[in-house]
Amino acid sequence: MARVYLDQISRQYNAVTAIEDITFEVPDGQFWVLVGPSGCGKSTILRTIAGLETATSGHLYIGEHCVDHVPARQRDVAMVFQNYALYPHLTVAENLAFGLKMRQANRKTIHDRVESVARSLNIAHLLDRKPRQLSGGQQQRVALGRAIARQPQVFLMDEPLSNLDAQLRDDTRAELKQLHQRVGITTIYVTHDQVEAMTLADQIIVLDRGRIQQIGDPQTIYAQPVNQMVATFIGTPPMNLLPALFNGEQFQLAGQTIPSPHFMHQLGLSPGMVVNLGIRPEQMQVAEARSPHLKAQVEVVEPLGRETLVRAIVPTQQRQVEINLLVPATLPVKPGDDLPLHLKSDDLQVFDPQTGQNLLI
Repeated sequence: MARVYLDQISRQYNAVTAIEDITFEVPDGQFWVLVGPSGCGKSTILRTIAGLETATSGHLYIGEHCVDHVPARQRDVAMVFQNYALYPHLTVAENLAFGLKMRQANRKTIHDRVESVARSLNIAHLLDRKPRQLSGGQQQRVALGRAIARQPQVFLMDEPLSNLDAQLRDDTRAELKQLHQRVGITTIYVTHDQVEAMTLADQIIVLDRGRIQQIGDPQTIYAQPVNQMVATFIGTPPMNLLPALFNGEQFQLAGQTIPSPHFMHQLGLSPGMVVNLGIRPEQMQVAEARSPHLKAQVEVVEPLGRETLVRAIVPTQQRQVEINLLVPATLPVKPGDDLPLHLKSDDLQVFDPQTGQNLLI
């Protein structure tokens, strides 16, 4: 096992910059997740660590060694791809043993390692089968097992669960977390699925357009997003953004008033300034007997079982804004209803609409 340190790594393709000034350090034994929209540079970073891409500038360390010019086969990393990449003519046991054979491990080591890995992934009963005889989930376990059997310093995983159906993806995600807790190998995992990122990661790196937006533990990323991009990408449904006018004491939305957080005076906002207020769907409460801060008209109702997702429209000074809110399943609500909403001022995030930065951080 080893730490992974990227020091101002950039990668350019002719005039296109795929990643720029990427700097972070994954401590030995931790599970870090790279997350962001398609084309943000996640896979380029992973391939650069693996040695499949060469950085245009910057330095890369695995353990205490700079590996800028070390070939991929000598970096002692194991990569699991979205495509399982199993050898179709080999059995499961032979696929698991392939990396060890390439390293010329002795027969007993190979046998013991294959048996151990197969038991840990619950595929011991499949060792004599060929990949075409396996389900998608079983093939993914074999691909993971082949990487684990090598006992590398670092695991690199590039959207390994994206080809699985929803239930199997959930099950395999839990198995991955348990597996990491057992083996403790430094892991860097790429996904565009923020649910995977939140549930798996010790730390999350949010990327956009080739640059790091924020690094933090899942709860910090969720509760204290540094900008609008992070706020709206992390969380399902995403954070609502409401353009509001600051009148010196409170926020105003089309004649409706929202109290400002008690620490608002520290931000130095001037009267007449327009900001974007951010609030999570689960934090928007139906007002009931309290006087509402907002009135929203329901457009779509989506029952989710124990709760209901409501998509509604709120008028603002410039335009109507669509919001999402989560309400108890017992609350009767239908399209066309007017919902009075109560907002807690301390739940609000305040973003600069020009830069997108969170003014509270």
